Amino acid sequence: MSVPATPGRRLLSLVLSVRKITAQVTDASTTTILAMASSDESRPPRPAGVAIRRFPRHCWGSDTAADVGERLASRLKEIGVDRVDIDAEEEISRPTRQRMMVLPLFESVRWAGIEIGGGVERLGSVRFVGGD
Repeated sequence: MSVPATPGRRLLSLVLSVRKITAQVTDASTTTILAMASSDESRPPRPAGVAIRRFPRHCWGSDTAADVGERLASRLKEIGVDRVDIDAEEEISRPTRQRMMVLPLFESVRWAGIEIGGGVERLGSVRFVGGD
């Protein structure tokens, strides 16, 4: 299900991989990226000649997600954005483990004074039971 584009609406979306988490806020009507933050920003560069493991473990966790949220919120404040929306259905469709790992990102954005709409409160009710 896609979130309808309305003028002036800012959409916070996440791109997750095993190695990194990226958060970006776009203007929903034009798809222009307004602000972006990534876990790559805080990771030291890999020395030349060092190979990446073929089957990596997760390189980021809830602490990293919170850091990304803080950086994103700071950038949003700089450009005068005080509210963003999420696509709650997309976030809920993630595996439980990923949802629990990204909740600190949303909390960091909220603690910085950026209002999050679009159903983020539904994500906070998710409890990690195991499995997934």
